[in-house]
Amino acid sequence: MSVIQIILTVIYVLLGVAISIVVLMQEGKSNGLGSAIGGMADSYWSKNKGRSMEGALEHFTRYGAIVFMVITLILNVLLERMG
Repeated sequence: MSVIQIILTVIYVLLGVAISIVVLMQEGKSNGLGSAIGGMADSYWSKNKGRSMEGALEHFTRYGAIVFMVITLILNVLLERMG
């Protein structure tokens, strides 16, 4: 196993755990659906969601998942070269 493969594997595992924790920390989407059906207007919180902690968690989930998939492909190519 090469050094780069070991480093990528460690990052891969840590990123997988981090994404799992962040997804569990996020609020459910059912809250927004209930208020939309009830006819409530957009609140200050929903308009500024990108600047809130919830927005940060969503961004980390999105970009973390992209990095996770890229590392998966890289590790797959590295393993196929070795075997």
